[in-house]
Amino acid sequence: MKFAKYIVAAAVAVFAILPGCKSQYEALLSGNDVDAKYQAAFSYFNKGKYKKAADLFESLSVLTGGTSRDDTVQFYWALSNYRYKDYYTAEANFRNFLDKFPRSPFSEPAEFMRVDCLYRSTYRWELDQAPTYSTLVAISEYKMKYPGSVHSAVCTRMEEELNERLDRKAYENACIYYKMEDYKAARVALRNVLKDDAENIYREDILYYTALSSYKYADLSVPEKQKERFMVFVDDYFNFIGEYPDSSRCKELGHLYKKAKEKI
Repeated sequence: MKFAKYIVAAAVAVFAILPGCKSQYEALLSGNDVDAKYQAAFSYFNKGKYKKAADLFESLSVLTGGTSRDDTVQFYWALSNYRYKDYYTAEANFRNFLDKFPRSPFSEPAEFMRVDCLYRSTYRWELDQAPTYSTLVAISEYKMKYPGSVHSAVCTRMEEELNERLDRKAYENACIYYKMEDYKAARVALRNVLKDDAENIYREDILYYTALSSYKYADLSVPEKQKERFMVFVDDYFNFIGEYPDSSRCKELGHLYKKAKEKI
């Protein structure tokens, strides 16, 4: 019984304290005591309570505009949202910060974290890649502005991953025609991928499916047009083996080449 009474008493005490704590935070948030709000915002930030810190820094930004604390408040408002993983809001915060304080000591980290926010907001290759292009532009601008940055290696890894994503998007889009058995369109689409980006990481696959497309297109053609179209395949075959003589696919394409020569 005594233990049960102790539990009840403790619960009552906790619920009695909670409203006071909540009202204290709300009083700070709605109040105009800059120093108290400033100290509380950093206290919440240092304790990892980033949402409360962000709300306090946002509230402070109205009170500290034009003062010596302005850039600090604006930066930590953005950083709090970043740590809270609200990357959309944080990116907007950092962008506004850089527009307003281009010479601030916080400019370099703010610009990198804006890049990171953009990177984290991109989509996998199957989806719209417009955010990927925007992020690549931001990374390029950051690297040009801060060539010796400690974040350069991270930015390079971001670039490589995003470019690989674009390469796959282009390759997979072209392969759709092959899967649909529209071999003429497939060859055109695959060649256009390399025309736009000769360094596409799927270059071997693209040249392979280009050759397969031209062979199948010729093979399905009416007899009077086969010779001309098989000659196109021969060109594609030699293009492939010229670049990838050790590929495991050479044997398969070589077999098709022998069949094509019989029909030329």
